[in-house]
Amino acid sequence: MIVRSLRMSLRFILPLALVLGLFAYIVVPLLDNITLRWYVRDLDSRAELLAGTLRPSLAQYLPENDAQRIGELFQGATRDERLIAIGFCDNAGHLLYQSLEYPASIGCWSTPSTGGLYKSLAQLPQGQVHISETPVMQDTSQLGRLVLVQDMSFVERRNTDTKRFIFAFLAVLAVLISLMTVFVAHLSWRGWLSAVKDILRGELLSKNNPAVTTDAAPAAAPAPPPEMQPLIGDLRELLQEYHLERQGESGWSSDWTPDKLRALLEADLAGDQVLVVSNREPYIHTKTDAGITVQRPASGLVTAVEAVMRACSGTWIAHGAGSADRETVDKFDHVPVPPDKPSYTLRRVWLTEEEEQGYYYGFANEGMWPLCHIAHVRPVFRSSDWEQYVKVNQRFADAVIAEAKTDNPVVLVQDYHFALLPRMVRAALPKATIITFWHIPWPNSESFGICPWREEILDGLLGSTILGFHTPFHRKNFLETVDRYLETRIEPEASTIFYGGEMTQVEDYPISIAWPEDNPEQPDVAICRAQIRAELGLPFDHLLGIGVDRLDYTKGIVERFQAVERMLEQQPGMVGHFTFVQIAAPSRAALDEYQSFDARVRKMVERINRRFGSGAYLPIVLKAEHHGQDDLQRYFRASEVCMVTSLHDGMNLVAKEFIAARDDEMGVLVLSQFTGAARELHEALIINPYHIEQGADALYRALVMPPVEQRERMKSMRARVKHFNVYRWAGRMLLDAARLRQRDKVMTKIDAHSRIKRRKGL
Repeated sequence: MIVRSLRMSLRFILPLALVLGLFAYIVVPLLDNITLRWYVRDLDSRAELLAGTLRPSLAQYLPENDAQRIGELFQGATRDERLIAIGFCDNAGHLLYQSLEYPASIGCWSTPSTGGLYKSLAQLPQGQVHISETPVMQDTSQLGRLVLVQDMSFVERRNTDTKRFIFAFLAVLAVLISLMTVFVAHLSWRGWLSAVKDILRGELLSKNNPAVTTDAAPAAAPAPPPEMQPLIGDLRELLQEYHLERQGESGWSSDWTPDKLRALLEADLAGDQVLVVSNREPYIHTKTDAGITVQRPASGLVTAVEAVMRACSGTWIAHGAGSADRETVDKFDHVPVPPDKPSYTLRRVWLTEEEEQGYYYGFANEGMWPLCHIAHVRPVFRSSDWEQYVKVNQRFADAVIAEAKTDNPVVLVQDYHFALLPRMVRAALPKATIITFWHIPWPNSESFGICPWREEILDGLLGSTILGFHTPFHRKNFLETVDRYLETRIEPEASTIFYGGEMTQVEDYPISIAWPEDNPEQPDVAICRAQIRAELGLPFDHLLGIGVDRLDYTKGIVERFQAVERMLEQQPGMVGHFTFVQIAAPSRAALDEYQSFDARVRKMVERINRRFGSGAYLPIVLKAEHHGQDDLQRYFRASEVCMVTSLHDGMNLVAKEFIAARDDEMGVLVLSQFTGAARELHEALIINPYHIEQGADALYRALVMPPVEQRERMKSMRARVKHFNVYRWAGRMLLDAARLRQRDKVMTKIDAHSRIKRRKGL
């Protein structure tokens, strides 16, 4: 490393030495000339002073032609070590008087003048001298000229000393600069190596670490060095592409589509049956005054998995919670969906009110949800809730077993509602390929230790063939949790866990959305802008922000409103010209925490609107109701900025839906660093939602961002979301499943062959 630092330093030192040499070559002669002028000027001043001292005596002695006194006067003056000789010339240019050391070669130095000082330099045997002449006046008549010869040898000595000092100074300066350069280069090299190692370890793969590492407030990862940003960006894309395609080249191309996913199932999985298990159903039938209507719930899970099921044509098993769900199923509790163009089957499971209260509202959402999100709401664990959780997990496992047409289906288990189900299905269908995807964050091992049934949950999840998380950080947390609470064998390099004689592959699969197909009937952005502003009673040029979330305390809605309020405080010119629309679908309203949060949100909206609103203008419009995908698309396309400020999130697909909706390549995404999406959407304005001023600054920056910058950012994010879509997400998991299934088949054949050989040996 030191040798590399020296090599890097030489690239700087050699040009530095050249510059210093050129400096010495040009500057030293110039310095000689300047110092010579300084010394000549000094000698001129001394000569003038000396001439002024001698002039009165000469004016007295000259008329008397007193050569003796003039000689004594000159000899006395030449006792000065720098004054070599003195002479006096008459007006005709004849040398009349001189000191003993006066050089004969000088004579009278110059022609007569009307006055003033004559000076020059001459080279004599004793060295270089300075000669000056000054007139000697009596009244108004000039008696003659006084010639002073001064020694200049001291100048050369001083110049020599000065040159030595300058060269010594330059040499010392060069050495110091070289040493500093080597030191700085060494530190820089170590810093670069450290940063690159962090990148390769995954620690700088995002601008900020979206995981919460303590039970208190989230802690952001150290920001990468600015000079590493270009390298980080390039390496991030290369490593992400490599990570996605490391299992092999089979089936991996640049574009993933429903047809490609369907072909994968047929080729690699031999058309095996695909079963999806989730608590939330993709379509809800509800009784209304107009009859039975169909709704799609506001859920990122539903958005992602539903697109996969359309391609797979399998069976989706979910809780039937709609008021008209029972009326729309057949005798097997099946209903074909989507209603307009059925492509797969929805199997509904019915729960009693007591079961729903204990399993869903109790253990899942009062216990596991706050435990995993660490969102400043204490998890609550009750034995009665746990009993219902176990019971309902078994109910859904029985449904999976009943729906399975073979003994080795592919089962996709979704989320924290069914942590026990993989082990239950494995007990009945040992050959099944069970892929469990955990859609929310996985906390650190210390936090997870709060759960009284932590070993049971881990045991249930390890019934999976493949266990997936959104980010490498959550995957790492899970491995550390298993290592802490269970007796297992973990292979960190391969990311596998061997437990109870079975292997579970643990991977990170960042979820995404289905990239929308071109729809000529979709209104363009200008129409959406006009429609939404007309519905809100706003002018056409009014600036609009949008937020789409469930009404949940983990989504950072309160912090988002605080950022809007702070922005209006800092930028009063935005008051009356900007409105933020928050679409917040009601969620888990039966729980006290959610009721309290709902009231807090509404109270904050009222306060901010009273403070900044006037007349019909409201700075915040809260729409606490369900909205269909078509409506959400219109709001996305009509808004200048979308804010996603989750306090802790697995992925958050709203950010990607906003990007997919902006086919005009305009609009700005303000994104929380504590989302999985922040690891992919680097061109968004990444913020810490807990930092209110940072959120306000980002919001204002988004509203005034130049169109050129908006297009550059949006174009890059759209390309990434389109490329890494939900079909790639599902395809990666299914390819891994196919690889593991193939491995199991090979191992089965080897075992069978070994048994035959043993029998023959007997």
